[in-house]
Amino acid sequence: MGRRKKELPLLRGIAITDIGSEGNAIAKIDDMVLFVPGMIPGDVADIQVRRKRKRYMEGVAVSLITPSSDRKEPVCEHFGTCGGCRWQHLPYEKQLYYKEKQVRDNLTRISHAFIPEIRPIIGSVNDYYYRNKLEFTFSDKRWITRSEVESGDEIIQRPALGFHLPGIYDKVLDITRCHLL
Repeated sequence: MGRRKKELPLLRGIAITDIGSEGNAIAKIDDMVLFVPGMIPGDVADIQVRRKRKRYMEGVAVSLITPSSDRKEPVCEHFGTCGGCRWQHLPYEKQLYYKEKQVRDNLTRISHAFIPEIRPIIGSVNDYYYRNKLEFTFSDKRWITRSEVESGDEIIQRPALGFHLPGIYDKVLDITRCHLL
């Protein structure tokens, strides 16, 4: 007989304080770090823990109680499903700030390198359409989104040109328009 899975807690009213690697938001619960995708600093949310390790936890937000004052509406219809961009719900200046902070953290805190000065990131003059390179993926079957399934409409299966879903490398979301390229 298999081991019983330990029920993981639902944490209520958790304040997001930072953004870490891979765009995951960070909260601190006692001395434990909690990683939550899709949140930004200043958000307060109820979070369902999905994985608990010795030094960290991973969770998903089940409800956003208080949105951050920095939160904005993403322009991309694929945001949240697509793995192409993770920070479109943050103003571009804040995206640059957190990307620079990640570089600094990786060089100093993680690799313990002494860096006397890190020059600031030079941002694009455009908030969108600033990338000159993207790697698209092809598939003979596109990923069908939850909203398509819930709509009750007939689902037509067709090939896909787009990006992998985050953490699912054998599934491709068909992209109709990308706001990065």
